[in-house]
Amino acid sequence: MKKTIGILLTLAMTLVLCAGCGQDGKLTTVQLNEVTHSVFYAPQYVAMSQGFFEEEGLDIQLTNGGGADKVMTAVLSGQSDIGLAGPESCIYVLNEGREDYPVVFAQLTRRDGSFLVGRTDAAFSWENLKNTTIIGGRKGGVPEMTLEYVLRQNGLTPGQDVNVDTSVQFNMMAGAFTGGNGDYVTLFEPTATEVEQAGKGYILCSIGQESGEIPYTAYFASQSYMSKNPGVIQSFTNAIAKGQKWVQDHTAEEVAQAISGAFPDTSVETLTKVVDRYRSIDAWNITPVMKQEALERLETVMETAGELKHSDWVNFSQLVDNSYAEKAAK
Repeated sequence: MKKTIGILLTLAMTLVLCAGCGQDGKLTTVQLNEVTHSVFYAPQYVAMSQGFFEEEGLDIQLTNGGGADKVMTAVLSGQSDIGLAGPESCIYVLNEGREDYPVVFAQLTRRDGSFLVGRTDAAFSWENLKNTTIIGGRKGGVPEMTLEYVLRQNGLTPGQDVNVDTSVQFNMMAGAFTGGNGDYVTLFEPTATEVEQAGKGYILCSIGQESGEIPYTAYFASQSYMSKNPGVIQSFTNAIAKGQKWVQDHTAEEVAQAISGAFPDTSVETLTKVVDRYRSIDAWNITPVMKQEALERLETVMETAGELKHSDWVNFSQLVDNSYAEKAAK
């Protein structure tokens, strides 16, 4: 009898583990392209390290796009199945009139994840930025637009009171700053902390705390891919939801340990500090569901930056499909 029960339990566990697998029991490969590699995306790396994707029957092949425009190009060309980047890239493509435009199906972060880094540790004031140059990222990208939005919120007009340098590629910004360019730079973690630990800069403030809640980074895929692979999209979203909950339920040190494999050149001590910093600004979505008011704030940021006319604001239900996220959240 005990032997029979043991066999039944083994079969049950096998069925659970293979629920998202193909008919032959193998994992389904998903090409995922992330905009950059950052602790900002901790729930994703937790989902990978804790086996949540495997539980859903997926094998994630992760690549670094090095910018939202490059991630979008990879998704549109079919080189990548799913993209992780700012939803602004999807808004641009939708407004271009492309028939198979990408749709957002899950949100990962809900604030800007960059930090303003300066050359001195003097008491910070926004007034200090007058007549200086900030290396701010690609023009039209969320990091650069959010920075401009925050500058305006603090009484500074980009191009007049302060120069925002948009000529440096996203993944080259830290090197440009430590090489002597600019007076300030906006950096994601763990790069910002590593620059500070090297004595080449000082973290002054969080851009995300200043800007408020926006859907900063989200997952999207082409409509054709989603229609052909609804099970993959649901399984992927389920794994992200598990990662988000795991991060919420565990300490900064436990999260740091879980994602350490994704950052082999960064100590667990530094990762713990960075995770704690992101948690303190409420950087991560609790579930993958995107709120309409959050997307509208992003469009406000884009409009303020001169990258989107109010008449070109998108229909939320046209750009975002929350059905997968809502199911995963349950």
